[in-house]
Amino acid sequence: MNNLAGIDLNLLVVLDALLSERHVSRTAVRLNKSQPAVSHALARLRHLFDDPLLVRHGGRLEPTLRALEIAPQLSEAIGRMRSLLAPAGFDPTTERHVFRLAMSDYGAAVLLPRLMAALRIEAPHVDLVVNQASREAMASQVTEGEIDLALGVFPAHGEGIRSSLLFTESFACLADASQLGGSPAMGLGDYLALPHVLVSLRGDAGNEIDLALAATGKARRICLAVPHWSVAPGLVRGTDLVLTVARRILSQANGQGLVVFEPPFAIPPFDFEQIWHRRREGDPRHRWLRALVTRLLGEEGPAIDR
Repeated sequence: MNNLAGIDLNLLVVLDALLSERHVSRTAVRLNKSQPAVSHALARLRHLFDDPLLVRHGGRLEPTLRALEIAPQLSEAIGRMRSLLAPAGFDPTTERHVFRLAMSDYGAAVLLPRLMAALRIEAPHVDLVVNQASREAMASQVTEGEIDLALGVFPAHGEGIRSSLLFTESFACLADASQLGGSPAMGLGDYLALPHVLVSLRGDAGNEIDLALAATGKARRICLAVPHWSVAPGLVRGTDLVLTVARRILSQANGQGLVVFEPPFAIPPFDFEQIWHRRREGDPRHRWLRALVTRLLGEEGPAIDR
Protein backbone atom coordinates (compact mmCIF):
# COMPACT_ATOMS: atom_id res chain seq x y z
CA MET A 1 0.00 0.00 0.00
CA ASN A 2 2.93 2.31 -0.48
CA ASN A 3 1.78 3.59 -3.89
CA LEU A 4 -1.46 5.56 -3.50
CA ALA A 5 -1.73 6.10 -7.26
CA GLY A 6 -2.96 2.55 -7.75
CA ILE A 7 -5.51 2.57 -4.92
CA ASP A 8 -9.18 3.44 -5.15
CA LEU A 9 -9.54 5.67 -2.09
CA ASN A 10 -13.29 5.08 -2.11
CA LEU A 11 -12.48 1.63 -0.78
CA LEU A 12 -11.24 3.24 2.43
CA VAL A 13 -14.58 5.03 2.84
CA VAL A 14 -16.29 1.65 2.56
CA LEU A 15 -13.91 0.13 5.09
CA ASP A 16 -14.53 2.95 7.56
CA ALA A 17 -18.29 2.41 7.26
CA LEU A 18 -17.94 -1.38 7.56
CA LEU A 19 -15.86 -1.04 10.71
CA SER A 20 -18.53 1.22 12.17
CA GLU A 21 -21.62 -0.73 11.09
CA ARG A 22 -20.11 -4.25 11.10
CA HIS A 23 -22.88 -5.30 8.76
CA VAL A 24 -22.88 -5.32 4.95
CA SER A 25 -26.54 -4.36 4.51
CA ARG A 26 -26.39 -1.44 6.94
CA THR A 27 -23.17 -0.24 5.32
CA ALA A 28 -24.86 -0.37 1.90
CA VAL A 29 -27.74 1.78 3.20
CA ARG A 30 -25.34 4.21 4.88
CA LEU A 31 -23.29 4.67 1.71
CA ASN A 32 -26.25 4.49 -0.70
CA LYS A 33 -24.69 1.51 -2.44
CA SER A 34 -25.99 -1.95 -3.32
CA GLN A 35 -25.16 -4.84 -1.02
CA PRO A 36 -23.20 -6.66 -3.78
CA ALA A 37 -21.14 -3.49 -4.34
CA VAL A 38 -20.18 -3.38 -0.65
CA SER A 39 -19.36 -7.10 -0.64
CA HIS A 40 -17.18 -6.62 -3.73
CA ALA A 41 -15.42 -3.68 -2.08
CA LEU A 42 -14.75 -5.80 1.01
CA ALA A 43 -13.20 -8.51 -1.17
CA ARG A 44 -10.90 -5.93 -2.77
CA LEU A 45 -10.00 -4.52 0.65
CA ARG A 46 -9.06 -7.98 1.91
CA HIS A 47 -6.74 -8.38 -1.03
CA LEU A 48 -5.35 -4.87 -0.57
CA PHE A 49 -4.52 -5.37 3.12
CA ASP A 50 -3.76 -9.11 2.79
CA ASP A 51 -6.05 -9.68 5.77
CA PRO A 52 -9.68 -10.83 6.23
CA LEU A 53 -10.38 -7.51 8.03
CA LEU A 54 -13.91 -8.58 9.06
CA VAL A 55 -15.01 -12.13 9.81
CA ARG A 56 -18.56 -13.32 10.35
CA HIS A 57 -19.51 -14.26 13.89
CA GLY A 58 -23.09 -14.82 15.04
CA GLY A 59 -24.70 -12.83 12.23
CA ARG A 60 -22.30 -9.91 12.72
CA LEU A 61 -18.97 -9.00 11.18
CA GLU A 62 -16.20 -8.82 13.76
CA PRO A 63 -12.96 -6.94 13.00
CA THR A 64 -9.64 -8.74 12.98
CA LEU A 65 -6.68 -7.50 14.97
CA ARG A 66 -5.34 -5.78 11.84
CA ALA A 67 -8.69 -4.03 11.31
CA LEU A 68 -8.75 -2.83 14.90
CA GLU A 69 -5.27 -1.35 14.40
CA ILE A 70 -6.42 0.43 11.23
CA ALA A 71 -9.77 1.73 12.48
CA PRO A 72 -8.74 4.79 14.59
CA GLN A 73 -6.26 6.11 12.02
CA LEU A 74 -8.67 5.48 9.15
CA SER A 75 -11.56 7.22 10.90
CA GLU A 76 -9.45 10.25 11.72
CA ALA A 77 -8.01 10.45 8.19
CA ILE A 78 -11.44 10.32 6.56
CA GLY A 79 -12.75 12.89 9.00
CA ARG A 80 -9.91 15.23 8.08
CA MET A 81 -10.56 14.72 4.38
CA ARG A 82 -14.24 15.51 4.82
CA SER A 83 -13.33 18.66 6.73
CA LEU A 84 -10.90 19.61 3.98
CA LEU A 85 -13.55 19.19 1.28
CA ALA A 86 -16.35 20.78 3.32
CA PRO A 87 -17.46 24.33 2.51
CA ALA A 88 -15.21 26.97 4.00
CA GLY A 89 -18.09 28.38 6.02
CA PHE A 90 -21.64 27.66 7.06
CA ASP A 91 -24.54 30.04 6.56
CA PRO A 92 -27.21 28.85 9.01
CA THR A 93 -29.80 31.25 7.61
CA THR A 94 -29.94 29.47 4.24
CA GLU A 95 -28.25 26.06 4.38
CA ARG A 96 -30.03 22.80 5.06
CA HIS A 97 -28.49 20.31 7.45
CA VAL A 98 -29.49 17.56 9.89
CA PHE A 99 -27.62 17.17 13.18
CA ARG A 100 -27.82 13.96 15.23
CA LEU A 101 -27.63 14.59 18.97
CA ALA A 102 -27.73 12.37 22.06
CA MET A 103 -28.69 13.43 25.57
CA SER A 104 -30.65 12.34 28.62
CA ASP A 105 -34.07 13.82 29.27
CA TYR A 106 -32.34 16.12 31.78
CA GLY A 107 -30.20 17.43 28.93
CA ALA A 108 -33.28 17.67 26.73
CA ALA A 109 -35.13 19.65 29.40
CA VAL A 110 -32.36 22.21 29.91
CA LEU A 111 -31.30 22.56 26.26
CA LEU A 112 -33.97 21.66 23.71
CA PRO A 113 -36.54 24.42 24.40
CA ARG A 114 -33.80 27.06 24.06
CA LEU A 115 -32.11 25.34 21.13
CA MET A 116 -35.26 24.90 19.08
CA ALA A 117 -36.33 28.51 19.72
CA ALA A 118 -32.90 29.67 18.51
CA LEU A 119 -32.91 27.39 15.47
CA ARG A 120 -36.33 28.54 14.29
CA ILE A 121 -35.01 32.12 14.19
CA GLU A 122 -31.35 31.71 13.28
CA ALA A 123 -31.30 28.47 11.25
CA PRO A 124 -34.79 27.64 9.97
CA HIS A 125 -33.53 24.90 7.62
CA VAL A 126 -31.50 23.04 10.26
CA ASP A 127 -33.19 19.92 11.66
CA LEU A 128 -32.36 17.77 14.67
CA VAL A 129 -32.62 14.06 15.41
CA VAL A 130 -32.27 13.43 19.15
CA ASN A 131 -31.89 10.10 20.91
CA GLN A 132 -31.40 9.05 24.51
CA ALA A 133 -28.91 6.51 25.84
CA SER A 134 -26.65 5.81 28.79
CA ARG A 135 -23.54 7.97 29.08
CA GLU A 136 -21.40 5.00 28.01
CA ALA A 137 -23.56 4.39 24.94
CA MET A 138 -23.53 8.08 24.00
CA ALA A 139 -19.72 8.20 24.16
CA SER A 140 -19.57 5.08 21.99
CA GLN A 141 -21.96 6.62 19.44
CA VAL A 142 -19.75 9.70 19.23
CA THR A 143 -16.65 7.55 18.69
CA GLU A 144 -18.32 5.45 16.00
CA GLY A 145 -19.72 8.46 14.17
CA GLU A 146 -23.38 7.58 14.76
CA ILE A 147 -24.08 10.98 16.32
CA ASP A 148 -22.56 14.43 15.90
CA LEU A 149 -22.72 15.68 19.48
CA ALA A 150 -23.56 14.23 22.89
CA LEU A 151 -24.49 16.23 25.97
CA GLY A 152 -24.32 14.93 29.51
CA VAL A 153 -22.09 13.91 32.39
CA PHE A 154 -19.02 12.01 31.18
CA PRO A 155 -16.53 11.08 33.94
CA ALA A 156 -14.24 9.51 31.34
CA HIS A 157 -13.81 9.95 27.59
CA GLY A 158 -12.51 7.57 24.97
CA GLU A 159 -9.59 8.19 22.68
CA GLY A 160 -10.19 10.96 20.17
CA ILE A 161 -13.06 12.51 22.12
CA ARG A 162 -13.09 16.27 22.53
CA SER A 163 -15.17 18.09 25.14
CA SER A 164 -16.12 21.48 26.46
CA LEU A 165 -17.70 22.34 29.79
CA LEU A 166 -21.11 23.97 29.49
CA PHE A 167 -21.90 24.48 33.16
CA THR A 168 -21.41 23.02 36.63
CA GLU A 169 -24.67 21.82 38.16
CA SER A 170 -25.67 21.51 41.81
CA PHE A 171 -28.53 19.71 43.54
CA ALA A 172 -31.73 20.98 45.15
CA CYS A 173 -34.73 19.41 46.86
CA LEU A 174 -38.45 19.71 46.19
CA ALA A 175 -41.32 18.98 48.55
CA ASP A 176 -44.95 19.89 49.05
CA ALA A 177 -45.20 23.09 51.11
CA SER A 178 -47.17 21.21 53.76
CA GLN A 179 -44.05 19.19 54.61
CA LEU A 180 -41.97 22.27 55.48
CA GLY A 181 -44.42 24.01 57.81
CA GLY A 182 -43.73 27.41 56.37
CA SER A 183 -39.94 27.03 56.61
CA PRO A 184 -37.72 27.40 53.50
CA ALA A 185 -35.47 24.60 54.72
CA MET A 186 -35.59 21.04 56.06
CA GLY A 187 -33.28 19.45 58.60
CA LEU A 188 -31.55 16.14 57.96
CA GLY A 189 -33.74 14.30 60.47
CA ASP A 190 -36.97 15.43 58.79
CA TYR A 191 -35.45 14.73 55.37
CA LEU A 192 -34.63 11.13 56.31
CA ALA A 193 -38.02 10.58 57.95
CA LEU A 194 -39.84 11.17 54.64
CA PRO A 195 -40.05 8.84 51.60
CA HIS A 196 -38.10 9.84 48.50
CA VAL A 197 -38.32 9.79 44.72
CA LEU A 198 -35.18 8.64 42.89
CA VAL A 199 -34.51 9.52 39.26
CA SER A 200 -32.35 6.73 37.82
CA LEU A 201 -32.29 4.80 34.56
CA ARG A 202 -31.39 1.63 36.47
CA GLY A 203 -33.46 2.26 39.59
CA ASP A 204 -30.55 1.63 41.95
CA ALA A 205 -29.04 3.72 44.73
CA GLY A 206 -25.58 4.04 43.17
CA ASN A 207 -26.01 7.73 42.43
CA GLU A 208 -24.38 10.95 43.57
CA ILE A 209 -27.10 11.71 46.12
CA ASP A 210 -27.12 8.39 47.94
CA LEU A 211 -23.34 8.10 47.81
CA ALA A 212 -23.05 11.53 49.45
CA LEU A 213 -25.62 10.55 52.07
CA ALA A 214 -23.83 7.26 52.73
CA ALA A 215 -20.65 9.25 53.42
CA THR A 216 -22.47 10.71 56.44
CA GLY A 217 -23.44 7.24 57.63
CA LYS A 218 -27.10 7.74 56.69
CA ALA A 219 -29.53 6.29 54.18
CA ARG A 220 -32.94 7.38 52.92
CA ARG A 221 -36.00 5.35 52.00
CA ILE A 222 -36.66 5.42 48.26
CA CYS A 223 -40.30 4.56 47.69
CA LEU A 224 -40.36 5.36 43.97
CA ALA A 225 -37.68 5.12 41.28
CA VAL A 226 -38.43 6.59 37.86
CA PRO A 227 -36.23 6.86 34.74
CA HIS A 228 -37.36 10.33 33.65
CA TRP A 229 -36.35 13.67 35.17
CA SER A 230 -39.23 15.54 33.56
CA VAL A 231 -42.03 13.62 35.28
CA ALA A 232 -40.48 13.64 38.77
CA PRO A 233 -41.46 17.15 40.04
CA GLY A 234 -45.13 16.49 39.32
CA LEU A 235 -45.09 13.45 41.60
CA VAL A 236 -44.38 15.49 44.71
CA ARG A 237 -47.38 17.83 44.86
CA GLY A 238 -49.97 16.78 47.46
CA THR A 239 -47.76 14.01 48.90
CA ASP A 240 -45.10 13.60 51.58
CA LEU A 241 -42.50 12.70 48.93
CA VAL A 242 -39.16 14.49 48.66
CA LEU A 243 -37.34 14.84 45.35
CA THR A 244 -33.61 15.60 45.20
CA VAL A 245 -32.40 16.33 41.67
CA ALA A 246 -30.25 18.63 39.55
CA ARG A 247 -31.24 22.22 40.29
CA ARG A 248 -32.09 23.27 36.73
CA ILE A 249 -34.88 20.69 36.55
CA LEU A 250 -36.65 22.56 39.37
CA SER A 251 -36.39 26.03 37.83
CA GLN A 252 -40.14 26.13 37.10
CA ALA A 253 -41.31 24.04 40.08
CA ASN A 254 -41.13 26.57 42.93
CA GLY A 255 -44.62 27.81 43.90
CA GLN A 256 -48.10 26.39 43.36
CA GLY A 257 -47.83 24.45 46.60
CA LEU A 258 -44.25 23.25 46.05
CA VAL A 259 -41.07 24.51 47.70
CA VAL A 260 -37.48 24.22 46.43
CA PHE A 261 -34.90 24.08 49.23
CA GLU A 262 -31.24 23.28 49.82
CA PRO A 263 -30.27 19.66 50.62
CA PRO A 264 -29.54 19.23 54.36
CA PHE A 265 -26.19 17.59 53.54
CA ALA A 266 -23.39 18.25 51.07
CA ILE A 267 -23.72 16.75 47.58
CA PRO A 268 -20.81 17.28 45.16
CA PRO A 269 -21.78 19.19 41.99
CA PHE A 270 -21.25 17.74 38.53
CA ASP A 271 -20.00 19.06 35.20
CA PHE A 272 -22.35 19.08 32.21
CA GLU A 273 -20.42 18.83 28.93
CA GLN A 274 -20.79 18.51 25.22
CA ILE A 275 -18.55 15.91 23.58
CA TRP A 276 -17.67 15.19 19.97
CA HIS A 277 -15.04 13.28 18.02
CA ARG A 278 -11.99 15.18 16.85
CA ARG A 279 -12.70 14.10 13.27
CA ARG A 280 -15.49 16.71 13.33
CA GLU A 281 -13.29 19.41 14.84
CA GLY A 282 -12.85 21.41 11.64
CA ASP A 283 -16.35 21.00 10.20
CA PRO A 284 -17.82 24.53 10.00
CA ARG A 285 -21.35 23.23 10.59
CA HIS A 286 -20.25 21.40 13.69
CA ARG A 287 -18.30 24.38 14.99
CA TRP A 288 -21.39 26.53 14.55
CA LEU A 289 -23.59 24.07 16.47
CA ARG A 290 -21.11 23.78 19.35
CA ALA A 291 -20.86 27.56 19.59
CA LEU A 292 -24.65 27.87 19.63
CA VAL A 293 -25.03 25.28 22.40
CA THR A 294 -22.33 27.03 24.39
CA ARG A 295 -24.04 30.39 23.97
CA LEU A 296 -27.34 28.94 25.17
CA LEU A 297 -26.02 27.01 28.16
CA GLY A 298 -22.80 28.46 29.45
CA GLU A 299 -19.34 29.83 28.99
CA GLU A 300 -17.09 27.84 26.70
CA GLY A 301 -13.92 26.41 28.10
CA PRO A 302 -11.06 25.18 25.91
CA ALA A 303 -11.69 21.94 24.05
CA ILE A 304 -9.37 19.19 25.29
CA ASP A 305 -8.37 15.65 24.41
CA ARG A 306 -9.23 13.05 27.00
